[in-house]
Amino acid sequence: MTADVTQTPSGVRIRQWLREDEARMAALQVLATVAPPDAWLAAGFVRNLVWDRLHGYSVPTPLNDLDVIYFDAVDVSRPTEQAFEVALRARLDHPWSVRNQARMHRRNGDRPYQDSIDAMCYWVEVETAVAVRLTRADTLQLAAPFGLESLMAGRVTPNPYRPRPEAFARRWHEKGWLQQWPLLSEYSPTSS
Repeated sequence: MTADVTQTPSGVRIRQWLREDEARMAALQVLATVAPPDAWLAAGFVRNLVWDRLHGYSVPTPLNDLDVIYFDAVDVSRPTEQAFEVALRARLDHPWSVRNQARMHRRNGDRPYQDSIDAMCYWVEVETAVAVRLTRADTLQLAAPFGLESLMAGRVTPNPYRPRPEAFARRWHEKGWLQQWPLLSEYSPTSS
């Protein structure tokens, strides 16, 4: 799987959308100055922006939280993650959620992850496995181990590498995605 989708046509479009979103750019700038190495803003941070744009919304849907992922195999302590959350909140008052992917495999019952991108390969939905970061050169780097095609098509797809249909169904309903973004379609191999 190729995870770097920065220069793909969809990646270029998403980076433009991010640049046009002042709140998201502010979060990315704070993350770039406070974050641990290999830090990315992931999941709904990018996914929800794309869905908002696909629906023609002029005002972005408020983010419930800002999911930061990073990988540090040396320090896998929760207090370190919490310290990053406090530092991020001190710079930008949002509900930051920081998780070191070097330890998350234990919680999820997976083999150890190799890095943050590898960890995203195990997330419940394909379209949630997308992340962005602001580099030192002030460029946006996008990563999506499953690519961006289904995200840009407005689909919500169970991850073939995480065959847990009950978890997918629960999230599909609990998240209320269809109420917020009614043009989304649930995709599974049997619904094509």
